[in-house]
Amino acid sequence: MARVVELLSYPIKGCAGVSTHDAVLTSAGLAHDRSFMVTSEDGVYRTQRRYPRLALIHPGLSADGERLTLRAPGRPYTPEIDIDVDTLGPRRDVDLFGAPFTGIDQGDEAAAWLSEVLGEPSRLVRVPPEHDRITDGRTPGTSGYADSSAVHVLSRSTLDLLNERLSERGAPALPMDRFRPNIVIGGWDAPHTEDRARRITIADTELGYTKLAIRCVVTTVDQQAGTKAGPEPLRTLATYRRAAEGGLAFGTKYAVLRTGKLSVGDEVHVTVWGEPEL
Repeated sequence: MARVVELLSYPIKGCAGVSTHDAVLTSAGLAHDRSFMVTSEDGVYRTQRRYPRLALIHPGLSADGERLTLRAPGRPYTPEIDIDVDTLGPRRDVDLFGAPFTGIDQGDEAAAWLSEVLGEPSRLVRVPPEHDRITDGRTPGTSGYADSSAVHVLSRSTLDLLNERLSERGAPALPMDRFRPNIVIGGWDAPHTEDRARRITIADTELGYTKLAIRCVVTTVDQQAGTKAGPEPLRTLATYRRAAEGGLAFGTKYAVLRTGKLSVGDEVHVTVWGEPEL
């Protein structure tokens, strides 16, 4: 039986993930997932593609979502700050992959701390309550500041196969955090089973397939060191995971069809199967 073995949210786009045993699944994904984003002073998004040091920043949100902790230990700056989350302040224009959105600026203290950590003038914004984004793919949905769809699913067997291929090429195995999934599934013996799962129910929630997850240079970032670590896994993925529409596919993206609560250990049921698009 397939089960949820990990649940991870990423409150700040591009920053470290938060592992949890239980999570609320909202229409925009796991609660608070990518609800904050680091930008330049003029509102352009920052991601690990250009700023791998984002991985060093560990966010923490209070249960009510009203208090945000930013932590980056082992550095010469203040290792941790706490700020009150602003959900009412004035909106400012932000740019996410060239698409215009708005965000609520979280103030000068957070901006100064992030600027020091990243070595570039930066601001922190939060998704406003009226955020109304329609994501692409087979199943319509929404998300916060995620690259696209609300939920990224990856199975352990898929990573196991990649690590076997890496070993054959004399490269070290990679951890799951290189791929920044939201839901990790165990119990699917066949790698890339998630490619064929069109409708998934977990507890009282339901997910609808949107598209394959096309991987980028973020997968080459060592999430513990905040530095790019070489050509893998992209070099090895290029030998067996080229998508028909272009790019290297690893994992799948889903829209949320029914909200609810998820827990590690929940059974995963696929109610509709399809053919892989690879």
